[in-house]
Amino acid sequence: MSSTKTPSPTGLTLHQQSKILEISYEDGHTFRIPFELMRVYSPSAEVQGHGPGQEVLQTGKRHVGITGLETVGHYAVQPEFDDGHNSGIFSWEYLYFLGSKQTDLWAEYEKRCAEAGVSRDAPMAAAAASGGGCASHGHQH
Repeated sequence: MSSTKTPSPTGLTLHQQSKILEISYEDGHTFRIPFELMRVYSPSAEVQGHGPGQEVLQTGKRHVGITGLETVGHYAVQPEFDDGHNSGIFSWEYLYFLGSKQTDLWAEYEKRCAEAGVSRDAPMAAAAASGGGCASHGHQH
């Protein structure tokens, strides 16, 4: 009987020097997910917006660190990034997705930066100027 359920993690390590989250799953997969990738693909509303097309492009996150990691139930972790972002809840399923699709996600991120005409290392000027939170989503259309 096959199941599409995401395997449970068997280990999770934060590598502060290399800024990598290493997560092993019971199916034998181990992923090394850069903190930057986690930060720019944070599942929080602050990053994803409140609907399609409302995503807020995150830049200047190459050197972001994780200062804390809270467990959320038996299904997720909530990292505290050193830029103050802490509202993203990363389920085991989402971390598996990030780990297994890293190459595609990096390409998509680089494409979004190019389309926006910004560098991956550009400071988050617009979001910082508006004070963050839901106010950073801009005007409703």
